[in-house]
Amino acid sequence: MSDRGREEEGALKFEIGKLAGLRELGLETCCWLELFLVLCGLAAGLRSPGKAFSYKMIEDELALFDKSINEFWNKFKSTLSDTSCQMMGLRDTYKDSIKALTEKLSVKLKEEERMVEMFLEYQNQICRRNKLIQEKKDNLLRLIAEIKDKNEKLEVLTANIQDLKEEYARKKETISAANKANEEKLKRLQKSADLYKDRLGLEIRKIYGDKLQFIFTNIDPKHPENPFMFSLHLNEAREYEVSDSAPHLECLAEFQEKVRKTNNFSAFLANVRKAFTAMVYN
Repeated sequence: MSDRGREEEGALKFEIGKLAGLRELGLETCCWLELFLVLCGLAAGLRSPGKAFSYKMIEDELALFDKSINEFWNKFKSTLSDTSCQMMGLRDTYKDSIKALTEKLSVKLKEEERMVEMFLEYQNQICRRNKLIQEKKDNLLRLIAEIKDKNEKLEVLTANIQDLKEEYARKKETISAANKANEEKLKRLQKSADLYKDRLGLEIRKIYGDKLQFIFTNIDPKHPENPFMFSLHLNEAREYEVSDSAPHLECLAEFQEKVRKTNNFSAFLANVRKAFTAMVYN
């Protein structure tokens, strides 16, 4: 075969290889045959005259060509399938890696968020403790100031108490002297009362309101046991005040004024008895 013939046959095979993919478009064997005849006719037109293929030879070559195409296509699909599987595996691996990385980053982010929350909580605790410490410090300073003020007041009170104790001692002394004088006076009064009771029929009783009740008997000759009485006490001005006479004496106020001026109590009692006696005889 000449160089030109080999070139034409190579060109024919190249064209057939380019059209091999048309099988996937649904072309039947007859279509392949017609296509091959057309191409062969083109090739025959390009060859030297007198060299034409028989129909049997065309069928054999077409069958061989179809087999080669099928083998090539199966190998090509197998290669594509392996490549696709590899790509799917890589994609799944990539997805798994991305998922694992995402989960890891999510866990890390949650840990960081938890650490931030812990830090903020710790900071808040420190702020609360500082505030509590400041409040306690303020309370302590206030208590110290109050204690200092109370100590000053206590010193003043102590001084006042000392003054009161001294004054109480003086008053106690005065009261003691007064009580002693009163006791002596009461003794004299009791002695006088006994004398009055025995000779004048006078009885003195202590009643409510720090009052003394004077009761005269042996005034009415018909009824010597009938009592004639009045009450006596000292008012705020330490003056004699007479009240509650029974029977009532109109002149009792006059007798009260006299005893306040003269302080002669014996004469006062004698005047009251005379008044009661005069009332009986009148």
